[in-house]
Amino acid sequence: MIPIRKAVFPVAGLGTRFLPATKAMPKEMLPVVDRPVIQHVVDEAREAGIEHFIFVTGRNKAVIEDHFDKQFELEATLQKRGKSKELDMLEAELPAAGQTSFTRQQEPLGLGHAVWCARELVGNEPFALLLPDMLHFGRRGCLAEMMEVYGETGGGNVIAVYEVPREDVHQYGIVAVGEKRGKGFRVTDMVEKPKPADAPSNYMISGRYILQPEIFGFLERQSPGAGGEIQVTDAMLHLAKTQPFFGYRFDGRIFDCGSKIGFLTANIAYALARSDVAPALRSELKRLLND
Repeated sequence: MIPIRKAVFPVAGLGTRFLPATKAMPKEMLPVVDRPVIQHVVDEAREAGIEHFIFVTGRNKAVIEDHFDKQFELEATLQKRGKSKELDMLEAELPAAGQTSFTRQQEPLGLGHAVWCARELVGNEPFALLLPDMLHFGRRGCLAEMMEVYGETGGGNVIAVYEVPREDVHQYGIVAVGEKRGKGFRVTDMVEKPKPADAPSNYMISGRYILQPEIFGFLERQSPGAGGEIQVTDAMLHLAKTQPFFGYRFDGRIFDCGSKIGFLTANIAYALARSDVAPALRSELKRLLND
């Protein structure tokens, strides 16, 4: 079984739902408490043992590359002011030389096309795919748990799922649940945005994947699907005819930071989990709710 060393982060989206905030700043750099959304997702990948972080970017996304680089002027200023705690934090979070790669998606042709743009950097090995909009908040990172499922099943493909109300299944990709396999289960089918009456379950695909490199061949030949875009789910359905897929049910909360309510809720949840800000925030929330 080949270990998972690389992770792909599609960050080329325009973030139009957050205009005007995202007019000059990528949506992935919007802060959840004091860390950009993309940093939270990279932290999850690092916890799972990922060694190489691959970002599929678009125009006006250079600040993401800068975020994962050294900032000599900032570090010199912090050192001059004796801010050793802040310096140590920046050093600890900085990826090592050669651990980050950036490639462009020149046209907005869908998530599947963005993943395909990373093919040369991934090469012929399995990889993780993490959608930055979807923050997985739990006692342990979602991808780390998926790595265990990957080990238990002896490889194959693994997708994280999350239980949603049945009346909401039409908004998501939904899986059919087969026999249990360790922490996971066999995925027997995947349906994109089914009607509630036709849905095989109420488990949505939640934006975390471990995929075999053969997916790139299907993405290359994939015709546009829903929304006129190249869809990852369509390519996975083709791959599932020759390779097994397993699901892992994430035990935590998922915040869709591509929506205003999801983003605001994520800020509150992450802040309440931190001892340095939680007491004061609880007090302020009580005051606001009582006004």
